[in-house]
This record gives sequence, C-alpha cells and structure tokens, in this order.
Amino acid sequence: MKKSIFILFVLIGMASQAQVKKWTLRECVDYALENNISIKQSELDVKTSEINKKDAFGNFLPSLNASVSHSWSIGLGQDPVTFDAVNSTTRNLSGGISSGIDIYAGLRNINQLHRSNLGILASQYQLDKMKDDISLFVANSFLQILFNKEQLKVLQAQHEVSKQELNRTNELVDAGVLPRGDLLEIQATIATQEQQIVNAENAILISKIQLAQILLIEDYKNFDTADVDYEVPPTNILNESPEAIVEKAKETRYDIKIAETNSKMAEYDLKIAKGAMQPTLRGSYSFSSNYFTSGLFDTPDFESQISDNKNHNFGLQLSIPIFNGFAAKNNVSRSKVNFERSKNLLEQANLDMETTVYQAYNDTKGALKAYEAALKTLAARQEAYNYSKERYNVGLLNAFDFSQSQNRFEAAQSEVIRTKYDYIFKLKVLEFYFGIPITELN
Repeated sequence: MKKSIFILFVLIGMASQAQVKKWTLRECVDYALENNISIKQSELDVKTSEINKKDAFGNFLPSLNASVSHSWSIGLGQDPVTFDAVNSTTRNLSGGISSGIDIYAGLRNINQLHRSNLGILASQYQLDKMKDDISLFVANSFLQILFNKEQLKVLQAQHEVSKQELNRTNELVDAGVLPRGDLLEIQATIATQEQQIVNAENAILISKIQLAQILLIEDYKNFDTADVDYEVPPTNILNESPEAIVEKAKETRYDIKIAETNSKMAEYDLKIAKGAMQPTLRGSYSFSSNYFTSGLFDTPDFESQISDNKNHNFGLQLSIPIFNGFAAKNNVSRSKVNFERSKNLLEQANLDMETTVYQAYNDTKGALKAYEAALKTLAARQEAYNYSKERYNVGLLNAFDFSQSQNRFEAAQSEVIRTKYDYIFKLKVLEFYFGIPITELN
C-alpha cells in the first residue's frame, strides 16, 4: 500500500513538472525542426533524390536476366525422326541467361548521373531553406508571446498604481479637497485598465496557441514559453554595408544556391536531350540450353542433352535515330527553353536577394530609430506624469487631465515594448542574412 502511494505521488509530481514546462526559443526551434510536416516532406524529397542517383548509377551496369520454361505436349504430334504424325507425350525443358550493356548512348548515362548528384544537392538545399524559414517563423511567434507578456506586465503595474490613486482620491474626496467627479474619473480609468488586462491576457493565450500549432503541440492549455526578458542585443551588423551583407547572404542563404543548382540541372537536361539524337551502341550476350524427352524413342540423359544443346550468342546493336516525329528535336528545344528560364530565375533570385537585404537593412535602421525615439518619448511622458501626479495630489489638477496624462504615459510604455521587439526581430532577420543563427537572442 505504501509503495503504491509512493508511486502515485511520483507520477503526480512528474505530471506537474510536465505541465509547468516552459519552452525556450531554442527548444521551440529544435522541436519544430524535428516535427514540422513540411520539413519531413523535404526530407523525403532528399531520399527520393538519392534513389534517383541509384537509378542513374545503375544505367552503367550490365543487365542480367535468366529464364526457364517447362512444357508438355500430349496427343498428336510429329515424330522428330520420321516426321510422321503420331500420338505421343513429350516434355521439353529449356533455360537461358542473357546480358546486355550500353557501350555508347550519347553520353546520356554520364549526364544523368551528374544531374542526379545535383538533384540531391538541390533537395538538400531546399530542406535547409525550409528549416531556415521555419526557424524564422517560430522566432517571430515566440517574440510575439514575449511582447504580449511584457504588455500585460505594464498594464498590471499601471493598474496597481491606479488602485493606489483610487484610495488616495477617495480620502481626498472624503476630506473635501477634491470633488466626487474626480473619484468617478479614477474608477472609470480602473475599469478601462481591467478591460485592457483581459484583452492582453487573451492576446497571450492566442499567441501561445499559434506557436503551439506551429510546433504541432495539441496541449494548448499547458503550453508556455520561458519568461525571459530579452534586452536589445548588442550588435555590429549595422556597421556593415548593405553590399557586404548581400555578398554574405549569397554565400550563406539557400535561395541563391537552389537557383544555381536548378540552372545546372537544366543544363544537364539539355545535354541529355541532345544525347537522344546521337547513335547508340549496345552489346549483348546470351546462353541457352534445353532438355527433351519423348515416349516414342529413347533420348539422351539430362546432363548429356544440356551439354550438347548449349548455345552462345554474342551481338552488337547500333541504333541510329533518323526520324521520330520530331520528338527528340522538340525535347531539345524544350530543354533549351527550360535552361534559359532557369538562368532568368537565377538572375531574379540574385535581384530578390539584394532587394530583400536592402529592405531588411533599412527596416532595421528604421526600427532602431523608432525604438530610440520611443525611449525618449517615454522619458518625457514619465516626467509629465510625475508632475501631473504631484499637482493632482495637492488639488491643482483635476482627475480628467490627470487621467489623460496617465494614458499618454501608458501609451508611451506600450510603444517602447512594441518598438523594442520589432527592432529585435528585424535585427535578427538582418543578422540571419549575415549567417548568424536566429536562436542567438542573448
């Protein structure tokens, strides 16, 4: 009984620990990379490309096939000696083995092997790009939760201040220093703040659900992120020129690598299509033998017949394409078009990368300026709020004007939080293009 109770408490403790688990950004990213369906699909694409390479390698190997047949004949047949029609029972057993190999096939096998290697590389780049995109998506959702939590803290702190002001105002109204309307104004402010707190709590819940859905976690109620107050990280990325970041992005980002690999694959597709217009030479070899029995006469034994009936066949087959309904020619033309299209896509990918990096660079600089401006505004609003509070406490300011000052102060606090996380995310995106992992938020 004691043992059962002990095990029960251990299980309850383990369950409570699982419920209170709070996920860090790195844990969220790692979990998403392991469980995201799109990433799993890309991993399957890599395996498919590896199978395609085995097919291309197999084209260099000779084919080898064996065959065996066994037949009976009962009834009217032909005597193999007199060639007369007779009724008899005969049995025939034959078998053979054949092999063939491409000696020359317009270099298609070689080009197909090169293309399959590029296919593996392209699918791996696509998988890595998918992981990067998921990491950015998770980081954005994670920072949104942190922003909502800090927003709630500000509202709760200001609500506590307002409740203290309510008690203070109630005393001044009872003493006849302030009119009762000021008390009603403070009560209205508190009611508004309580509504804002409810909205902020709902925003946290919704943002948690969104991140949990990205991670494919169904237990929304017990999912939470670590309560880490991320400060604006120090960085030198804005000291780099946009041109340097673009060059670094072209080296590290997979968008360009995918476009380059696809262009090379299209080039090999063109070579393969041209190879189909060249002659092909194939060598072949076959061996066969058979065993025959008949009720009409005695036949040699099995070993003798197999040895005597051996047959070796060697051959070369030269195939020269002359006319095939323009199929080969059209395939070459189609491959040329696809090759030109792939070169255009590569050029477009380079232009898109430059545009994206320049946009990210300018967005980051703008977000930093907005954050710095928000800090200055908050400092000024703090001074104005403290001054209004002093005047209100001595009856030199009415409750409405004091409430307006308080609202402007709260708005300034919220703006600092918003611009802070906006700057952090845009900064990490810019650093991401420079090859710095997104999970390094410290």
